[in-house]
Amino acid sequence: MKSSVGRVASPNSLRLHYVFLWSGIVIGVGGQWMLKAGAAAPDLLSQLLSASTIAGLVLYGAATVCYLIAIRRIPITVAFPSISVSYIVILAMGVIVFGESLSLAKLAGTGLIMAGVWLLNR
Repeated sequence: MKSSVGRVASPNSLRLHYVFLWSGIVIGVGGQWMLKAGAAAPDLLSQLLSASTIAGLVLYGAATVCYLIAIRRIPITVAFPSISVSYIVILAMGVIVFGESLSLAKLAGTGLIMAGVWLLNR
């Protein structure tokens, strides 16, 4: 199997890179959650200095490292669109955890995202 950088990748190596991709997605969702929690601060300076915001930024950094490892073997045409799975999780989190509204348009958009990610990862 040829990798995206011209080297032959073993199936186990490719599997490991998918673990990094999906780990990065989960970690990125955690980062978004923390950034939203930090947004409860009374002003922007307090928000920037809050533990939640700092933790969110650290998690985003960790997610970026996972993504960098993943794209060493996974084609970017698969890896980058796969990140949109986080939109689905964040939509659910916004509704369940933060009490945000859910509309038919949001549900339809989420369905289209899920279908697209499924098609790309087949």
